[in-house]
Amino acid sequence: MSPLIIIIAILALTFALLIFSKIPPAAVFIGALTLTITFQLAPLEDSLKGFNNPGVLTIGALFMIAAGMYSTGAISILSEKLIGRPRSILKAQLKILPHIAFGSAFLNNTPLVAMMIPVIRDLSRSCGLDAKKLFIPLSYASILGGTCTLIGTATNLVIAGLVNETLERGATDLPHMVPVGMFDLSLVGVPVTIAGLIFLVTVGKHLLPTSPPSLVVDGVARRRLFRVELAVKDGSPLIGKTMDGAGLVKSDGFSLICFLRDGIKIESSPGTRLASGDSMAFSADIDGAKTLWSTIGLSPLYSTKEQKVKRHRHHLVEVVISRRNSMLGHQIGEIESKERNFEVWLVAFARGAAAMHYPLKETVIQAGDVALLEVKDTFFYRNRNEIEFAMTKKLRGARIQRTDKALIASIITGIMVFSVTFGFMSMLNAALLAAGGMLLAGCMTLQDAGRSVDFATLMVIASAMGLESAVTASGLSAYIGEFLGMLGGESAYMALAVVFLGCILMDAMVTNVASAVFMFPIAMTIASSLEVSFMPFVITVMVGASCSFISPVSYQTNLMVYGPGEYSFGDFVKVGVPLSILVGIVTVFLTPVFFPFYI
Repeated sequence: MSPLIIIIAILALTFALLIFSKIPPAAVFIGALTLTITFQLAPLEDSLKGFNNPGVLTIGALFMIAAGMYSTGAISILSEKLIGRPRSILKAQLKILPHIAFGSAFLNNTPLVAMMIPVIRDLSRSCGLDAKKLFIPLSYASILGGTCTLIGTATNLVIAGLVNETLERGATDLPHMVPVGMFDLSLVGVPVTIAGLIFLVTVGKHLLPTSPPSLVVDGVARRRLFRVELAVKDGSPLIGKTMDGAGLVKSDGFSLICFLRDGIKIESSPGTRLASGDSMAFSADIDGAKTLWSTIGLSPLYSTKEQKVKRHRHHLVEVVISRRNSMLGHQIGEIESKERNFEVWLVAFARGAAAMHYPLKETVIQAGDVALLEVKDTFFYRNRNEIEFAMTKKLRGARIQRTDKALIASIITGIMVFSVTFGFMSMLNAALLAAGGMLLAGCMTLQDAGRSVDFATLMVIASAMGLESAVTASGLSAYIGEFLGMLGGESAYMALAVVFLGCILMDAMVTNVASAVFMFPIAMTIASSLEVSFMPFVITVMVGASCSFISPVSYQTNLMVYGPGEYSFGDFVKVGVPLSILVGIVTVFLTPVFFPFYI
């Protein structure tokens, strides 16, 4: 059987499984790569090139950088200043997307997206926002911003390098071609980015999927609700902030029950400013309780012993009170008056499905009650816990941020970005050094670094690179090029549109950089046959190859938000197709204005 037919069948099966099945994307792509290796559609070293590719390794290292920035609270502090606490999807998009687009014009967009993923996750919890409406726009804004400058994406740099190599060869039959300047692309990229962002915050938000209700299904509570009681301690960064500004008014995961100042219940509002000693009670599901517990500046009210160590080393656990618990029959308010041989801090308490309407200090502890406790490592090694609690479960994804290391983490990340921007070292080298620096500085633990790496995403990227080799080696890419050349005809505008369309189609099958490299000689041939300037085609290839919106596998930032947003393949198609059409129209009609066909 012809290799061409085989690769077409493999690609069709791959996309069908991504669109219509619930098989994890990593499994689908590894399976597709396995088939290309089995049928020997490309040399083995080319099929496996993604697994030792510096770009893939760089993304893995950047996940660790993002973890270090997040665990120290550096991202949370920065996002608080730039984004605040938006209470609607539109406000959140207007706060987030322009900043990301601007940053991506001058910095690698991969670390920006990696660091924003936990920020959006936190915003969705604390502000009651639908994360599905934010993750895809985050990726698309970073891609759009990359079209604004020469250093915005690796694709731009690759094409600029090909232009320089072509000029150095000194061919005499070339259409008008000159080196691409730093801001030449801005003439088209900035309008494209503005048009794209307007689309995302207007039409795009209606095309994005909506998350199902988190707490109630058919009028029935789906999760147990806890009563959470926390206090603002001396020196808390929340002092002076409003309830709304601190993100404590309401979210999908929790709601305020009462507010106490000096032990007296008072009426509070979103504008109430927090003071030292204030305490609050919330009704929260387990995710909401985790969010409240990890809020910088809040501490549990009740404990067996006074906290004497840094809380960033503590854990949150869910326990069920056993029939042999030594506190049975005692009120929670008596906990501190008893001598305990282990240290726990009570975060939340539940009895039944609804949160209790009376203070925790008046609650008499009974067997079967469920509690959320803040504990030290030693808690897990004390045999006595087997007597006190019938069940103990450590909650994942909850951690107190170590804010005293936020400045160090920010400096390390800044040095990394500076070193790459000015060419002192490669992105991979800088990212690995930065990750090592954060580990040595105590910004994160080795376990946190390991858990932060999304290996499923890395496997998809590496496998997609291997598929690109099979597409090229089988001759499929050559056939596509010939077909596009025929479509171009004699019209320069039509030829420009065909080149853009070719970039989009190739983006969907291979990586954006591979698409750019493949389309460059095709665009040059078309320009030469029409005897027009090559520069509008250069700009079009840069924009078209960079704007990988239709497929989650065509651009690494799409893959990075694919899992956290719990998207399907079709979600990217619904938003990506009209956005690609809009970007294509703006590019094709605007490019010749600044880069004429005839010089």
